[in-house]
Amino acid sequence: MNAVPYVDQPPAPPYGSPLSLADARRVAEAAEAAASERGWPVVVAVYDSTGHLALLHRMDDAHLASVTVAQRKAETAVKYRRSTRAFEDGIAQGGAGVRAVTLPMVCAVDGGFPLLRDGKVVGAIGVSGMNPSQDAFVAQAGAAAL
Repeated sequence: MNAVPYVDQPPAPPYGSPLSLADARRVAEAAEAAASERGWPVVVAVYDSTGHLALLHRMDDAHLASVTVAQRKAETAVKYRRSTRAFEDGIAQGGAGVRAVTLPMVCAVDGGFPLLRDGKVVGAIGVSGMNPSQDAFVAQAGAAAL
């Protein structure tokens, strides 16, 4: 019998108390500011650490489909406690990383990040509307506001 090698990976950060509405607004406003400066119409979704939508913000002229995509990115980031880019990279590498497509509710497109406070996941942000690297830039600007 062949032993299957394992990949040593640190545990995901623990969940913390859900972020407040004021925190969600601060995150979304910072993301909107970053997008507005560049003329990028996006949708920003902020979830709390219980996996529920805390705030949804659709900028004028953002794609209607981006409402759902931004929510899936934030939901993936909070439920799996990692960025959506981690899934995107795993799939792109092939091999065992392709298994991510079988996981429930995974959006494997860059632009979703857990929101951390004191090393704990208090929520997540998802951004959609531009290409994935632009969405990620906006989401990181939002996350940095927390």
